[in-house]
Amino acid sequence: MERITSFNVDHDLLEPGIYVSRIDGDITTYDLRTRKPNAGSFMDTTTAHTVEHMFATFVRNSEIKDSVIYFGPMGCRTGFYLLVRNADNEKVLEITRSILKSIVEYEGEVFGASQKECGNWLDLELGCAKEECARYLKILEKKQTFKYNS
Repeated sequence: MERITSFNVDHDLLEPGIYVSRIDGDITTYDLRTRKPNAGSFMDTTTAHTVEHMFATFVRNSEIKDSVIYFGPMGCRTGFYLLVRNADNEKVLEITRSILKSIVEYEGEVFGASQKECGNWLDLELGCAKEECARYLKILEKKQTFKYNS
């Protein structure tokens, strides 16, 4: 069976950042690595779930809302996938930073935090999401990365 592209990246060498994982036609897949892979510090499901609710809502209300295909957590719990049509890397980085800041500053209920809106609505905690986003924002304010070095 053919190996998928992401398995060809040496995860032991990755640092937190934002990476272009693949480009399929006009769709760019970004890996938003909030944590260093294989370093023993993984997101718990509550944090990943809450960031997903918050970031997905903000990005689908941003200036690139019509270009967003998908936002969701990585199974390895070290980050998130963001798929954008006709993406501009600098614009995506700028919007990602802005959304992270919005989540950190947000006061209110987690978006979609009701039984009618979510299949696991009791597993949401805004404080965890704010902490994850604040840590990741500090990383993205210092550096940017768009390519994997495989």
